[in-house]
Amino acid sequence: MSGSENSLDGWREEMRSAYLYRAMAAAEVGTPRAELFNGLALEAENQARIWADKAGAAPPEFGPDLRARMVAGLVRRHGPRTLRSILVAMKVRGLSVYSHAVPGHPPPTSLEEVGKRHRGISGGGNLRAAVFGVNDGLVSNASLILGVAGASAGNSIILLSGVAGLLAGAFSMAAGEYVSVRSQREMFEHQIGLERDELAQYPEEEAEELALIYAARGLAREDALKLAKAIIADPAQALDTLAREELGLNPDELGSPWGAAIFSFLSFAAGALVPLLPFFALAGARALPVSIVITAVALFAVGAAISLFTGRSALRDGLRMLAIGAAAGALTYAIGNLLGVSLS
Repeated sequence: MSGSENSLDGWREEMRSAYLYRAMAAAEVGTPRAELFNGLALEAENQARIWADKAGAAPPEFGPDLRARMVAGLVRRHGPRTLRSILVAMKVRGLSVYSHAVPGHPPPTSLEEVGKRHRGISGGGNLRAAVFGVNDGLVSNASLILGVAGASAGNSIILLSGVAGLLAGAFSMAAGEYVSVRSQREMFEHQIGLERDELAQYPEEEAEELALIYAARGLAREDALKLAKAIIADPAQALDTLAREELGLNPDELGSPWGAAIFSFLSFAAGALVPLLPFFALAGARALPVSIVITAVALFAVGAAISLFTGRSALRDGLRMLAIGAAAGALTYAIGNLLGVSLS
């Protein structure tokens, strides 16, 4: 691709961003965010002119493509906040205002404060992911086992079905988590690459965009511009800050796709194994009631663990999870029983 074509592509991207900023400003009319998005639209148009000058020829008249029009329509209908991930992928900046612009969370006022805020921030969430992964495996495989048992199947069939359910569910969860994290990383790598190129092409304009974001979060315009220019002067810090403040992305939250897949596989498998264990150790009709009892205990424990994230009563959340699991198990047992009778 020639330099002129690259420049025209840059022009189109900036004009599309400006178009989307205008739609976002219209959706946020009457709020400080509207001023921010209108300012970012002007900056995008300024950057588009830089690309047009590099192309050495007058660009064609801009018209948003179908994707941009669809996203703009969704923004007008549902607001920018709910479409953050889509907007980031379409080179829209300033979305950190939806995660930071809250009372009691003032903007940074110095380079040291920027660094302090960003240090030690991590995705965490591993405990939460483990608890919910175990819960998924527990409920789904217990329901499967009860459904097969309801059809009056023998222990060997129940065991085979349970192992198949464990493996199928764990591999499905792992595959989904791998694709999710891989896609997230690819999007981040693409966007950070664009930011790196833009820093090299027009650092002053990037500083203006960052200053607009800080100003929208309550910092005085002059102080916001001074801080933004100091950040942009350090390329490494600038990329990290732009990812967080312009894109609303946290690089520390992007883990390994393979690590996420393995973690998801193991947590689901651990939960799915619980109702299956009695069928390995016990013969005859004794296995099913033991499975129901240990599954009930595990469901209550998982519900109590979920209370760590809800801040509610452990007893309340434990009983709620037990009730949900019991309802799912009873329903699948009844369906299995009906199918067993009709097919016999």
